[in-house]
Amino acid sequence: MTWTAPEVKPPHEPFVGAERPMLEQWLDRHRAIFLHGCSGLTGEQLAMATAPPSNLTLLGLIRHMIDVERVWFRIRLAGQDVQPRYAAPPNWDAAFEDLDPARAEAEYADLVAEMAEARAAAAARDLDETFLHAQWGEISLRWLYIHMIEEYAQHSGHADLIRERIDGRTNK
Repeated sequence: MTWTAPEVKPPHEPFVGAERPMLEQWLDRHRAIFLHGCSGLTGEQLAMATAPPSNLTLLGLIRHMIDVERVWFRIRLAGQDVQPRYAAPPNWDAAFEDLDPARAEAEYADLVAEMAEARAAAAARDLDETFLHAQWGEISLRWLYIHMIEEYAQHSGHADLIRERIDGRTNK
């Protein structure tokens, strides 16, 4: 039996609430919107480049977001001794290369696991807590939540276009 990405129904956006729960809920909503764009697709479909010459694929975006979650929350915020899974100098685009559709299920699961690790890394920290970024200096957890919402929103837009080219489905 061929694996397909599970159905994900994005939660409704929060309209009122305290700042921290709002930021957490908005980020989780955007994570779910991204995963929804992958719902029902096989590993082969997730690895399909639909807009040559771009090598952008849903599986590549899954792998990219594994690194984004890991680097921002676990490495930079929490100071954990882990490495990015795919991107590393000099090849920052490695997440989009050498895709194996047979690994799609495991890599999808890895992204869901990284989301949970990111939640855990941020859970006990105050929004005003900061960490140092080598290039940009001091950054707050509040900024990180906003940045990650932006990151997922941007890549969900990419995912919408890729998905429409694969099977015609849109998020309307």
